[in-house]
Amino acid sequence: MGSTGTVLRELRGAQKSAKGVSLYSRYVNRPAGRVLAAWAYRMGLTPNQVTSISALFTYGSLAAVALVEPSWPLGAAVWAGLAIGFAFDSADGQLARLTGRGGPDGEWLDHVVDCGKMILVHTAVLISFYRFAELPSQGWLLLPLAFQFAAVLTFCAGLLREQLGKTAVSGPGPAGAVAAPVSRVRALALLPADYGVFCLVFALLGAPGAFRAGYAVLAVVHTLFLAAFLAKWFRELRALRAG
Repeated sequence: MGSTGTVLRELRGAQKSAKGVSLYSRYVNRPAGRVLAAWAYRMGLTPNQVTSISALFTYGSLAAVALVEPSWPLGAAVWAGLAIGFAFDSADGQLARLTGRGGPDGEWLDHVVDCGKMILVHTAVLISFYRFAELPSQGWLLLPLAFQFAAVLTFCAGLLREQLGKTAVSGPGPAGAVAAPVSRVRALALLPADYGVFCLVFALLGAPGAFRAGYAVLAVVHTLFLAAFLAKWFRELRALRAG
């Protein structure tokens, strides 16, 4: 088993494409995941075990949102737990590519954990609103439900786009084809839709009004991204049929 430095160098060569990835995931979450993947490799952990660690940090943090009265210490702890869980979510795939131990079971487990996270994060906010918040009106209880709808639909539609695209296109691309360069402008524009950026709003749990305002703004942004993504993915799939 090589040194940590050797493992990190090998992991740098086992990265996914940066296309369609926000600046946070590219420059913060993936590098953090690379360090965690190197640690997991040195510890002899499997990719599925790393996925389970990610779930423990994420689900534990969200349970705290639902069960503990909001405060600044809670907000800091929840943000840290979600950020660490997200980094481990990146680490499992990197470890799988490094060791060649990935497979359908690991991909399935990763998607199940991610889907559970999308559902639980907004359920936890709804429970916290109901139990602890002095809401201006009961209509605020609908906000987490609407945000959950947008998040889950984006997640499921994106997976379907990926899988249907693979089914429609088989075999290598055209000879001599060159991958399009990664757009830094696009990576910047995707920041508001990045889960890692979303997690930052929980640091505001100690200021209920600021948390609600930040959460509402992100809900609107994610809804707008959902509409844009659905239109884009539909056009892409229709073009595949026409081709």
